[in-house]
Amino acid sequence: MSFRKNSGIGFLSTLSGGCRHGRPYARSHLGSNNRNMSTSSKIKVELDSSNGIAVMKFQNPPVNSMGLDFLTEFSISLEKLELDKSCRGVILTSAQPRIFSAGLDIMDMYGTGPEHCGAFWKAFQDIWLKLYSYSKLTIAAINGSGFAGGCLMAMCCDYRIMADDPRYAIGLNETQLGIVAPFWLKDTLVNIVGHRTTELSLQMGIMYSAPEALKIGLVDQLVPEDKVLSTATNTLAKWLTIPGHAQEISKSMMRKPTVDKLLANREADVKNFVDFVTKDSNQKYLEMYLAALKKKKA
Repeated sequence: MSFRKNSGIGFLSTLSGGCRHGRPYARSHLGSNNRNMSTSSKIKVELDSSNGIAVMKFQNPPVNSMGLDFLTEFSISLEKLELDKSCRGVILTSAQPRIFSAGLDIMDMYGTGPEHCGAFWKAFQDIWLKLYSYSKLTIAAINGSGFAGGCLMAMCCDYRIMADDPRYAIGLNETQLGIVAPFWLKDTLVNIVGHRTTELSLQMGIMYSAPEALKIGLVDQLVPEDKVLSTATNTLAKWLTIPGHAQEISKSMMRKPTVDKLLANREADVKNFVDFVTKDSNQKYLEMYLAALKKKKA
């Protein structure tokens, strides 16, 4: 088990440097039946009409940080695909080399005021609610590191395939920034890796290497980096042979209690986040963190 300190939510300095000089993204062509549903600046959606599989590529350089604009666009894209009868399953992946997502953008939490922080947190809640209870099959094709909110996106999927590279890490490292993970994020991790591993992970802000993530069950499969997307596509195609109604009901049976818990406490959760992150002491901590990033970048 490793404990990595050089990472964080929206950690743009260290990670952007690593991504800029990383290996090229291994593109996987899904065939001539692709329908390009979105060419936005942050998320690209391609739907292959021959198999009903949609690929959502995060393209928010340098590290796919999740600001309010990104979260809003992500939510809309998920909604459109869920309503599209020709779409049967969704793969989440990254168009940026060596990074799945660096997580929530810290600039949406620092110096923006209670109203913006509240809207930002509601958008993050909305992504989790949509993705965790998604009616269609989802696979995370993790072709790089996934930090905090990036890890959560992957955890919401039905299956996680990660690049077999010990340089890549995934985990929930909020405490390293003085931020506390919400109960619904905690519950999601407990449902995957169990209570004790979750307790250690959240308290220490542990980032797990790809082999360690497989060992604790945080990811389900490791494959070479250039095979991540093709393996996800082949896996999803096999899963789509399962009767959809049975799969969807089974998924809901397992996840609905966790979803209902947030729905019953959504406003209180927003208030708790806003009250916490806008405290002078926490804003000061974020200011120091940003200053350290600038110094490291210089």
